[in-house]
Amino acid sequence: MKEQEELVVGLDIGTTKICAVVAEVSGGKVNIIGIGTHPSIGLRKGVVVNIDSTVDSIKKAVQDAELMAGCEISSVYAGIAGGHITGFNSHGVIAIKGNEITQADVNRVIEAARAVAIPMDREVIHVLPQEFIIDGEAGIQNPVGMAGVRLEARIHIVTGAVTSAQNIVKCANQAGLDVCDIILEPIASCESVLNPEEREVGTGLIDLGGGTTDLAVFSGNTIRHTFVLSLGGNNMTNDISVGLRVPMAEAERVKKEHGTCVADKIKSDETIDLPNVGGRQGRKLPRQILAEILEPRVEEIFALIRREIHRANMKEEIASGIVLTGGASLLDGIGEIAESVFEVPVRLGAPHGISGLVDVVNNPMYATGVGLVLYGAKDEERKKFRIRDTNIFHRIMNRMKRWFKEVL
Repeated sequence: MKEQEELVVGLDIGTTKICAVVAEVSGGKVNIIGIGTHPSIGLRKGVVVNIDSTVDSIKKAVQDAELMAGCEISSVYAGIAGGHITGFNSHGVIAIKGNEITQADVNRVIEAARAVAIPMDREVIHVLPQEFIIDGEAGIQNPVGMAGVRLEARIHIVTGAVTSAQNIVKCANQAGLDVCDIILEPIASCESVLNPEEREVGTGLIDLGGGTTDLAVFSGNTIRHTFVLSLGGNNMTNDISVGLRVPMAEAERVKKEHGTCVADKIKSDETIDLPNVGGRQGRKLPRQILAEILEPRVEEIFALIRREIHRANMKEEIASGIVLTGGASLLDGIGEIAESVFEVPVRLGAPHGISGLVDVVNNPMYATGVGLVLYGAKDEERKKFRIRDTNIFHRIMNRMKRWFKEVL
């Protein structure tokens, strides 16, 4: 590995796991060289509820990634999700002073489009241009250099709670990391999962995480709609825990090993073994019961997502179908239920467009982490950090200062 190779790191701060992905970026190619994961303890429904626990989980995930990649990680692209996220479309118009549209004009029309009233407790996370309109001619992706007298822009604005964004940055900083940027997790997942044809024709990406289910609608090579639902894989686990009267950890194991949400496919003689709890004897239960617990919850999640798609008038934008990703999308039979609810083709999406540790990250649960790296690789203004650079000196000094404070 070259000593001056440029690195990009994605930090997926999820409800069930913290995942750090390290990649080398050279010549537009992204080569995954390290990955570290650790169970997430301090988050609930995508929002930080315990800073110390979250910092500890981040440190352990980053240490594992550093060990595998053989590098020092100093800055990351962090993901954000949670029920506080809202996305909406906006429109702006300006008059062109000269005969030719310049980059300054594009910046002005985007500023005009984002000039909307936003509450003080909310922060703009993304401003994503959808299309430009010159003198009534729509569908223009890059208007620079074109002639016109009236320029319009349609953009998608994503906002989140100021405190939630600040807590994510604070946790990363306390773990010794700088945050280059905060990226909405479904937008990051789109980078690693969707192919160019799906972006063009129109696709809905549903990221089924532990605490949240995220929706992003792409059409015409641009994002049309975003939505975060505060239900996810943890709700399925909780349903199993209550229904089978077992602890959450055991319910999670049962879900991963035996979970299915299509009751019709299960044979009548299939059973699952439950260990003894609180001194009671272990039990054998029909696997059918597990399906009857999971199926209604999965249908509820998809029905709420479908309702949001209809509310936002996005039904026509998902012409090519739905792509499922995220850890909970690995549940057996979930694609069949999605097809019956949305009435469009459904496929399972795993990260692609990368090299290196492809076999390790070729799993829907790593879609966001790999997507954050791909997003960072495209970021032209990213903070560049290199292997074993002078930043190590500052980090050692900071650690020594903390030691002295603890001793004194």
